[in-house]
Formats: sequence, structure tokens, C-alpha cells
Amino acid sequence: MFALLFLYSTLVQHNDPDAMRWYAYYGVALLASILFVFGKLRTQWAFLLFLFFVFKMVQVWPESFEGLAIGEGDIKNIEEGREAMGLGISALAMLIFMLRSWYVKKSKV
Repeated sequence: MFALLFLYSTLVQHNDPDAMRWYAYYGVALLASILFVFGKLRTQWAFLLFLFFVFKMVQVWPESFEGLAIGEGDIKNIEEGREAMGLGISALAMLIFMLRSWYVKKSKV
């Protein structure tokens, strides 16, 4: 499910002024999702990606969160809020991958 979500998120970035950055962020999340599906994502990498996405989310968080819908406030704040939420979803996915990988590894021992 996350792989499809990140694939879609990557594809819709074409009209963003900084599309290459978002291709990279969502592309990494997509790759991590695919690796997780095939059991190739190491717990440590999922943890590092979780930290990275949380850091980036905090970095782009708007000065004043005004929602996510266009027309509800300042467009710059709304765009930053959307970007922060996308990074938050990426962080959540990495946390789920990390915990699941850790649990599976622990239960095998």
C-alpha cells in the first residue's frame, strides 16, 4: 500500500517548482517500501530514514499551520503544510517498517 502511495506521490510532483527534491524524497520512500515488501529493508535503514523524514518534516513545517485546502489561508503556509504532511506520512511508513522488521527479527530468535 505504501509503495503505491509513494509511487503516486512521486508521479504528481511534475508541476512543483522543486520537483526534483520531491522526486528524491518520495523515490527513496518508494524504494524502501519495495525493499520492505521483499524483506530486504534492514531495520537500521528504516530507522535512519524515519529520522531523516522527521527532520525534514520539522524543517519545512509552516510558521503558521492554516490547514491543507487551497483557499483556507496563505498559499505558502498551505503548501508547506502539505509538504510537511507528506514527509510525516513517509516518516510513519518508515516507523512501521522499522517496528515490523524488528518484531520479525526478534520473534525468530
